[in-house]
Amino acid sequence: MNYKKYPKINYIGNKEKIAAWICDQLPEDVNTVADVFSGGCSFSFEAKKRGYRVIANDILLINHQLALALIENNHDILTDEDVNTIFSGSLKSGFMTEHYANVFFFEDECKQLDYIHENISELVNPYKKALAFSLMRRAMIRKMPYSRFTIPWEKIKQLRDEEYSYAKYGRRRAYHNETFESHFRQNLAAYNQAVFDNGKTHQAFNEDVFDLLKHIQADAVYLDPPYTGTMNNYFGFYGLLDSYISSAIQQPFNNHFMDKKQVVELFERLIGCLKPFKYWLLSYNNVSHPNREELAAMLAQDGHSVKILETPHVYKVTGKENKQNHKEILFLVENHHANL
Repeated sequence: MNYKKYPKINYIGNKEKIAAWICDQLPEDVNTVADVFSGGCSFSFEAKKRGYRVIANDILLINHQLALALIENNHDILTDEDVNTIFSGSLKSGFMTEHYANVFFFEDECKQLDYIHENISELVNPYKKALAFSLMRRAMIRKMPYSRFTIPWEKIKQLRDEEYSYAKYGRRRAYHNETFESHFRQNLAAYNQAVFDNGKTHQAFNEDVFDLLKHIQADAVYLDPPYTGTMNNYFGFYGLLDSYISSAIQQPFNNHFMDKKQVVELFERLIGCLKPFKYWLLSYNNVSHPNREELAAMLAQDGHSVKILETPHVYKVTGKENKQNHKEILFLVENHHANL
């Protein structure tokens, strides 16, 4: 089972490189783990590979699709017939054309997105549909300079000009101008092979973390919230993908952990919601707010045992001068009063 490979996701803040290290810290009596800010699902995927029962949750619709496709889904993959159906038909003016033509993609590309969305929506199997949207996420990200949807249109056009890119950066970045279908098909095998059954039943949720924690049961909860004070505008980076999935302009979500003025209160509230769970694992880094000592004190309240581990971790979106100064911090908490 361990040969299964996590596919290319391109998710800012992804823990792919240290997911194994984090999983190594799970206590021996853990059978079910809840990844409540699952993001690109790298930790959930590693936990599933190791035989745990996994509960994955994220408030972004596109991350929920990833969790449905790669975590909850144990069997269903996209066949050649499915893919041919997804890319059959002709250009269509719809939601993306109306709202995002010449905003993030050219008009003809938005018309492609509209007809592809219509075809994906007609898939009956929810896991096939989730895989298709996950592959479209990959395709849309590959065509987007810097892999996030916060770039002005004039800059997008400039960076997608292969001659400009070559003159400026020594790279033509031709993949920005490949079709959605080309990117989809190039990544199809990698996503299909990532679907596997570890003998457990998994769940994927699309909820605010405070609502989720009221109704799930798990031996350990892994928390990887946005790191306050760093580049953590996940709705800005990926909200367009949520709008594409839903064919509705999505609004920024609450409880986003971006505001330094609110984050301590959010952490206190979050810790209060963790009381039913025996183990808590919290990822953070050494330049975020609140700092290491403040978080450790908050987590240790009520007599909880707190162990702090560190590992170097390079954040791709960090400025060059800061890349080597960042360390990933993992707080491992044992709650002696868990009431499960």
